[in-house]
Amino acid sequence: MPGMWFLKGNQMQDKTTSPINRTLASLNQSVLLVSFPFFILGLLLPVYGKAIGADVVEIGLFFSAFSLMTVLLRPVVGWALDRLGRRPFILAGLGGYALTMLSFAFIDQVWGVIAARIIQGISSSFFWLAVTAMTADLAPSSERGRSFGSITESSSRGSIIGAFVGFTLLNVPFTLELGSYRLSSWSLLFIVYGSVSLAAMLMALRRLPETHPAVTTRKQQPLVWSRAWLLLLLVTLVTGASWAMVSPIMIIFLQDKLQVGLDTLSWAFLPSGLVWALLPSRLGRLADRFGRKPLMVLGLVAASASSFLVPYLGGVVALALVWAFQALCYAAGDPAEQALVSDLTHSDQRGRAYGLYVMCADLGATIGPLGGAYLYQQIGVRAPFFANAALLIACALVLALFLKEPARPFLAPIGGTA
Repeated sequence: MPGMWFLKGNQMQDKTTSPINRTLASLNQSVLLVSFPFFILGLLLPVYGKAIGADVVEIGLFFSAFSLMTVLLRPVVGWALDRLGRRPFILAGLGGYALTMLSFAFIDQVWGVIAARIIQGISSSFFWLAVTAMTADLAPSSERGRSFGSITESSSRGSIIGAFVGFTLLNVPFTLELGSYRLSSWSLLFIVYGSVSLAAMLMALRRLPETHPAVTTRKQQPLVWSRAWLLLLLVTLVTGASWAMVSPIMIIFLQDKLQVGLDTLSWAFLPSGLVWALLPSRLGRLADRFGRKPLMVLGLVAASASSFLVPYLGGVVALALVWAFQALCYAAGDPAEQALVSDLTHSDQRGRAYGLYVMCADLGATIGPLGGAYLYQQIGVRAPFFANAALLIACALVLALFLKEPARPFLAPIGGTA
């Protein structure tokens, strides 16, 4: 069962902690269900955009429209999380995801895709920021890396399950006329995804309690703008732009270079999907044991090397191996980075802290696709991948030379609990 990693890892703890275990398990289950469309949407959105007449820049707008909404909303949502709690935003985000998926079922124009991505950006701002804050509320310092890694695993597992469901439905001939609307296999797929998101909302409504009481009677503590905090935000901004620079054009580039169909490319994604589904919590334990900085630096260096290799790949097997290695790099760094945000901030500040942290990532993701499209069209098809590699290695050097981690009370043993 998704989320049971925490229950198994804490069997010997006092029974009074069981409500925390149940809350984390329910949170992981909600994440798993709402993540069903993520792989399919990221893979098919550029291809679907081409099918309805969108050019490369408009396809970049599909991604930037989503990211722009998150940039605008994350700081406000982060402030509200510290004032109003986490649960309302998780429920609102799940409801918004259900609405987004149902909207995709009826869209066949570029402006409609952009509008749906705006709704998805709003929902993402609510849901993921609240999930991150709730996880930080519940996990002690010595287990934050593993806890954040588990959330990533649940999302990846949901994406894999949703991908199998998606490719099955897309290969089933289906046409239904409803007045002026003509529903296809694509429509059926997103009706299913919308229904699953709605089920996740109903489950969260019944099972998820509030983990952070509303702070309305006293002034909130201001964030401390330390050098470590500023460096983390800067690196998050740059790496967000760097990753988004290549993600929208990756499939188009590989289709043109390898001359293979989308089904073949989707299988090449499977090893990297398994890395995300199985390893982040285990790699998060290493960050709990040895510190956040080493995992972040090593992850960035290795990811830089893999990005440099992508333009030279000559076959699907090599592509699958490089993608899996790249996933391993990011799976090592992401839990450590998220845990570091908690390490640097007070519990009453986490909503605002994660709001700023994710805002920087989203601001980078807003700039990145347009920059990647420009490099792809004006300089060369390999240019975005080389630029991504250079930016990642630069961020690794900045962290290695200038980041100083805050002292933590204790470190957890590998494979155990504190």
